[in-house]
Amino acid sequence: MTKKSAFSMLELIFVIVIIGILGKFGVELLAQSYQNFLHTKINNKLQDQSSIAVEFIAKRLSYRIPDSVIAKEDDNTTFVGIQSIDPNRNYRTLEWVQRDIDGWRGNTRPFWSGIADLNNSVAAGAAIDTPETNTTEINNLIQILSDTNSTINDAAIYFIGSNNDVNSSYGWQGAAVAGVGAAMHRITAFAQNSLNSNFAGVDIYEYYQLSWTANAVAIEDDGKGNGTYNLVFYYDYQPWNGERYTDNVAKKSTIMENVATFQFRAVGSMIKIQVCVKSDLINNAEGYALCKEKTVF
Repeated sequence: MTKKSAFSMLELIFVIVIIGILGKFGVELLAQSYQNFLHTKINNKLQDQSSIAVEFIAKRLSYRIPDSVIAKEDDNTTFVGIQSIDPNRNYRTLEWVQRDIDGWRGNTRPFWSGIADLNNSVAAGAAIDTPETNTTEINNLIQILSDTNSTINDAAIYFIGSNNDVNSSYGWQGAAVAGVGAAMHRITAFAQNSLNSNFAGVDIYEYYQLSWTANAVAIEDDGKGNGTYNLVFYYDYQPWNGERYTDNVAKKSTIMENVATFQFRAVGSMIKIQVCVKSDLINNAEGYALCKEKTVF
């Protein structure tokens, strides 16, 4: 009986070629599928992170004292009011005075009323009477939120409707402000329904807001050398007392890493913010970045 091989040499070569072709395209298909999966996963992650970062900033900006907002350049001392920023300059920090919102909410009623009794205030320019204000609870709340780093005596009040200069009235220049010309009036003493400060010569308005901290959002070099930054949030410092967030008195937390740019500008009374982020897992030479922006009223 004649034996016959399973495959002739020609058939074997043909099978090997076909398997090689299928294998080549199969590997390419798998690689492309994995790359698409990776890009989708990274894109979704960046979408979530950038959305959280923008919302974090916007939420705090919504409680700003409107005419206190400034932009700073690289040296962290040169600043301008946000209404006066030059689009051709490199601003790295957005900074503002934030009114207290936690004490304003309260569980049953606000801890501070925001109302000054003009008929029963300012004895020798020293105090305002503010009905339904619980200064003891305000003090306790500030100590809790600042981890005992600040008290009501570090806080200040701002009169709504007062005429202020962002360049000199808030303490952004690094020197404490008080009395006439100051937007923020530091609380020097307090009693129930009463707040003391240097009000001599100061125009007293019926409505006020209380603040115990300024806030700053800054991009800082992350040391990776690839053009990305950390987006950092600073709080628990008082510029009206001569403090800067760079003086090691402020608390800080990182909002987001691998940030490509952080931009902002004023549009009337609104502020537009934009955060662009890159990923270490995607070749940044391709110029891939994802941006989120939001308008804050």
